[in-house]
Amino acid sequence: MSDTRAYARTLERLKKAGLRPTRQRLALGKLLFEGGHRHVTAEQLHSEAAKNQARVSLATVYNTLHQFTEAGLMREVVVEAGRSYFDTNIDDHHHFFHVDTGELQDISGSDVMVTAMPSMPMGTALDRVDVIIRVRSAA
Repeated sequence: MSDTRAYARTLERLKKAGLRPTRQRLALGKLLFEGGHRHVTAEQLHSEAAKNQARVSLATVYNTLHQFTEAGLMREVVVEAGRSYFDTNIDDHHHFFHVDTGELQDISGSDVMVTAMPSMPMGTALDRVDVIIRVRSAA
């Protein structure tokens, strides 16, 4: 299989999002998008890239993740100050955050019901509601 074919799905996804398919974006996009839905930190992706001989700096990984997020290819999930995960699942959903392991787990959007909302600040409209339910081992 040629390199071009190996990156075909990622290439198409980047083009649809209006992103130039640079070598770094293709390499990171292939890791992110061709294995099902994932939650990754920049550090995890940087380590995975190195294991796959993709030579990218940690700064490039951060920049690329933010570019993918701005283009609507991913969502950033901030679990606490200074701790973000990047989620390849952009469908309506929420998360369990396992405090003990640092793992994020998807919850279907239909499984969480918000029954009341405060009035939106003047001049704003609701974009979406993100729910993070923090859990820990019962032991």
